[in-house]
Amino acid sequence: MDGLYARYADYLTGVCYRYITNEEDLKDVLQESFIKIFTQISSFEYRGKGSLLAWMSRIVVNESLQMLRRQKNDPLILDTELPDLPDDDPDTDELTPDVIVSLLKKLPEGYRTVLNLYVIEGKSHKEIAELLGIKPDSSASQLHRAKNMLAHIIKKYKSKLV
Repeated sequence: MDGLYARYADYLTGVCYRYITNEEDLKDVLQESFIKIFTQISSFEYRGKGSLLAWMSRIVVNESLQMLRRQKNDPLILDTELPDLPDDDPDTDELTPDVIVSLLKKLPEGYRTVLNLYVIEGKSHKEIAELLGIKPDSSASQLHRAKNMLAHIIKKYKSKLV
């Protein structure tokens, strides 16, 4: 258990950090995730290189989503007016990974959650809808709004650098 924790804790913390912004909640989710990992390791099926990490990451994502549900904030009911930005991806070449993560953290919880599930976890809008208890169209709408808001946040950040 010590070896597993030492090897994967930092990576799984990063996975959790994409969903949970509060430090105490993040620690709680990680603790619950590792308890689940350690108690359910016998159900893990090796499917090739990376399968253990993928399995553990899925547990962390699920625990993160459960924490968001328990907080009883409906992050997906949000109608923020944004400037109409092009759907092109913003230029992030000169931004460090730490800066990008900090800018992602500025997204509202619901936007960030859908963006992470779609872009990072590779979930379809149907899968996201099932996970979050929303309609697939709502997932698509939240993703579009998240991208626009993130583009706006990046543009604003970059304008302060000049």
